[in-house]
Amino acid sequence: MKLLLDTHILLWALSDDPALPATARKMIINPENEIYYSIISPWEVEIKHLSHPEQMSIDAEKLTIYCREAGFFRLPVYEQHIMNLQKLQRPENAPVHKDPFDRIMICQAMEESMLFVTHDKLLGDYHEPCIYMV
Repeated sequence: MKLLLDTHILLWALSDDPALPATARKMIINPENEIYYSIISPWEVEIKHLSHPEQMSIDAEKLTIYCREAGFFRLPVYEQHIMNLQKLQRPENAPVHKDPFDRIMICQAMEESMLFVTHDKLLGDYHEPCIYMV
């Protein structure tokens, strides 16, 4: 199975953080699964690192190196991923979700037949079968 890790899941996995849910840990270490990170994750990390280095100590370059060392595959952004943004819908009464990084990664997972592994409860309101909440 192909898994696309949300940025926080990716960071927790690479640092062996106890915050990583056991379900996600099992999925990531399962040799039958292919683990992907979106090129969006280093972008998101770099923006946060530049804005608040005390909160995000890792930068994009280090993140990319760690992903490579872990054997994770990089997923670029393709035009169709962007076009899929039109398909994403949330119920009108759902809490507001403004994170563009999450939305494009969901679209990547949709288009590439991957499971998007996340711990962000707001993403469940998209009701997309590719979203896997841990």
